[in-house]
Amino acid sequence: MSKNIANWEKAKREGKKLAFITAYDFPSARLAEEAGLDGILIGDSVGMMIAGQPDTLRVSLEQMVYHTTIVARAVKTPLVMSDLPFGSFEESPAQAFAASAKLIKAGADIVKLEGGAPMVETVKFLSARAIPVCAHIGLTPQHIKQLGGFKRQGKTQEAASKLFEDAIALAEAGARMLLMEAIPSDLATEISRRLEIPTIGIGAGPGTDAQILVMHDVLGLNPDRAPPFARAYVNGAAVLRDALAQYAKEVRSKIFPE
Repeated sequence: MSKNIANWEKAKREGKKLAFITAYDFPSARLAEEAGLDGILIGDSVGMMIAGQPDTLRVSLEQMVYHTTIVARAVKTPLVMSDLPFGSFEESPAQAFAASAKLIKAGADIVKLEGGAPMVETVKFLSARAIPVCAHIGLTPQHIKQLGGFKRQGKTQEAASKLFEDAIALAEAGARMLLMEAIPSDLATEISRRLEIPTIGIGAGPGTDAQILVMHDVLGLNPDRAPPFARAYVNGAAVLRDALAQYAKEVRSKIFPE
């Protein structure tokens, strides 16, 4: 899939499903491209997956710029999306533009920011200044202190209506994509039908235009921390652990190096 966002919109109109994955480094991003993934997200989940942090709140803009640079260097075809980390965009639209410009210069094709109605003016500001935006609603990890943890959202009629209204407002403000995390499948499906922009789901059912998962979850590298909606396609932790153990065994038995 081309980096041109218009091609993603065309895919939505044609009913084609697209696949996103997270990647934080050069070899992972290269593997994702070779596997045919349509998009790569450099998520602030890097703090949890790579640094072992309990949440995403400690990730800095400088770290996001660094990881965006090395992922963008690795790929030519997939759309490259990069997260605006906590504290880099909420203060004002001008602050959000300064942070977004750094990510775009680092190689991102589109930036992602969390939040509903309070972010409408920011999305409008960025969109008017050549910054493509993917809005993120539902379970927004940067808000876990307020949400009380990593909990599914939109479970009541009132909460679902609020998410629906947020989605419409963000799209009207100029968001080019919408990511919905951990919300009811029927709600995500209805929002996807209503919006002309592509929608991306994570734990939001099959009705979105694209799906995204964390690469470490897909590869089974963090089985004790994977969310319930993730699927491991290989027991990567066991495969890698066995390979490392075999290497150590051969060194100790003087088989390696020959």
